[in-house]
Amino acid sequence: MAEISHFPVPALFEMPSDIRKRIDEIHEKAGFIPNVFIAFARRPDEFRAFFDYHDILMEKDGALTKVEREMIVVATSALNQCLYCVIAHGAILRVRADDPLIADQIATNYRKADITPRQRAMLDFAVNVAQSAETLEPRDLDQLSAQGLGQEEAWDIAAIASFFGMSNRMANFMCLQPNVEFFAMGRAQGGC
Repeated sequence: MAEISHFPVPALFEMPSDIRKRIDEIHEKAGFIPNVFIAFARRPDEFRAFFDYHDILMEKDGALTKVEREMIVVATSALNQCLYCVIAHGAILRVRADDPLIADQIATNYRKADITPRQRAMLDFAVNVAQSAETLEPRDLDQLSAQGLGQEEAWDIAAIASFFGMSNRMANFMCLQPNVEFFAMGRAQGGC
């Protein structure tokens, strides 16, 4: 197996059974094992906490769609120059949005991406949380509210931006490499 991180990773048979089960489930669903699962498995307690919180933020039902949640990850991960998260979550965004262009647009410059005013306000807020949370003021919540995003959505946006700020830093620290499978996911087939 190619090196996925600067740190040693355990073999699947060395992992605790609950972690192996979770990895087996993602492998069955995705058709491959995303490197982040293998990299975090070196510390089982942190693996469990990391992926439990990830799933709470990213998979729950709510006013933010799963597409919008992935937009937040891609936009803030691009700011943090996190290769792994931009590539991996960009792939998930393309698939969930059924749009081969959206992830590249958001990663490059979400302000020029083909998104709604609501999504623009959401990403403006997420970027503010990611880059300069100390400057947040009540008017930032008012701008979200003007687009139909209330306090609960503001909390979710901030939590996702914050969680992925930590995730981005850990991925960069580990030099976590994205799986090659992510690069082609959700892209248009054929064409010129």
